[in-house]
Amino acid sequence: MRLQNKVAIVTGASSGIGKAIAEMFVKEGASVVFSDINPYPEELLPNTIFKKADTSKNEEIKELVDLAVSEFGKLDIIVNNAGIGLTGEISSMDDDVWEKVLAVNLNGVFYGIRGASAYMKEKNIKGSIINMASILGQVGFKGAGAYCATKGAVNQLTRTASLELAPYGIRVNSIAPGFIETGMTKGIKDDKNANAAISAATPLGHMGEPNDIAYAAVYLASEEAKFVTGSVLYVDGGWTAQ
Repeated sequence: MRLQNKVAIVTGASSGIGKAIAEMFVKEGASVVFSDINPYPEELLPNTIFKKADTSKNEEIKELVDLAVSEFGKLDIIVNNAGIGLTGEISSMDDDVWEKVLAVNLNGVFYGIRGASAYMKEKNIKGSIINMASILGQVGFKGAGAYCATKGAVNQLTRTASLELAPYGIRVNSIAPGFIETGMTKGIKDDKNANAAISAATPLGHMGEPNDIAYAAVYLASEEAKFVTGSVLYVDGGWTAQ
């Protein structure tokens, strides 16, 4: 198993991509703190615990780190996955929409990097920090200005953190999914025209699955990626190659 004896935190772990990552980490031997603002919908797997947390609040990230250490003895990996996809055109976007997307998608990632890296540095753990970005951090998309802005910022935060933490052997990378079949994209999947448009715009011709992202996260968390840091791993069916 590729993550044997590792301890991980996965935020946004009750559904979609986060759930797939957390569950695959367990299958690969890790002990995992599942975190989300919503309950985990199934019986918890062995060597896991669940904690409700709002990642836009720094204190709740600190509590996640403390819980992982108290329950499992250390922290090797954090996946800063929690995110929201509120939409609206820039010219008419309400302040609260803009601020909420930034609070979760960017501040939450910052708090996760800061909290996990402080612990890893103190304990001399050569850990892996994985941030969830998006193809929309690389390309624009109408009606998703706040989302695009935060995901582009996540990539820059990832690169900068990787440089600062490299002397400590802590790796920081991001994953940039394309359109993946989750609750967030259900409206696209259920709309025949929208689904056809997204599929046509994806060179492989279809949306991805949550496990496509989970496999990438396992790689970045494992020793197989021991020389990979500051990277953005695109898992997008070829979208950004165009």
